[in-house]
Amino acid sequence: VLYPGLPAHPQHNVAREQMSGFGAMLSFGVKGGADEAREVASKLHLFTQATSLGGVESLIEHRASVEGPDTKTPFNLLRVSVGLEHIDDLIEDISLGLNSLL
Repeated sequence: VLYPGLPAHPQHNVAREQMSGFGAMLSFGVKGGADEAREVASKLHLFTQATSLGGVESLIEHRASVEGPDTKTPFNLLRVSVGLEHIDDLIEDISLGLNSLL
């Protein structure tokens, strides 16, 4: 998980000094590559696959697919914008998506 709000994140101290809160954007890597990342995203029910920062709904994006073959984004990375849904529902949705790879 890549999130500057986590104390283990390499830029946590910088983020803590610059921000009044850490926000609702995070990324995480899926074991495998692009196919596995897209598989997880496709199994989610609460997250919409989209690129946006302006809504109240939770979004997920496989950025490497958007950027194309010359991307510098890791192919297994999913970018998440957390919306206003209940956190337990979002965690369950992500868990079901990840479990689809088992």
